[in-house]
Amino acid sequence: MTTTQKIVLDCFENLFVHKDFAAAGANVHPDFRTHSPGLPSGRDAFVAAMRNSPLIDAEVSVKRVIADDDHAVVHLHVVPSGDERGAAVVDIVRVENGLIVEHWDVKQPVPPAAEVPNGMF
Repeated sequence: MTTTQKIVLDCFENLFVHKDFAAAGANVHPDFRTHSPGLPSGRDAFVAAMRNSPLIDAEVSVKRVIADDDHAVVHLHVVPSGDERGAAVVDIVRVENGLIVEHWDVKQPVPPAAEVPNGMF
């Protein structure tokens, strides 16, 4: 596992699996920028938004983390409370000097199994 993968995996597991927002924030630069609609930039604002988001009650599993130099891609299965299938989420982050500095994401609802014979994950 690369250093970039470790930083990103540590942040995402703390954020979504362990719900340890202080630990997750330790991996994020104070001037963090996100390109995701509806999410604020800045470490403290972003972490607060995550703490108060509907994802707090979601079951989130990290399927894979792929890194290329200072960028990492995290493939997640996010299943909000009351949702049977959830969504496939791909987060792309950029790491600089050991901290996550930038973020993008794409989301896709998981369709019924019959529509995806090979599975989404």
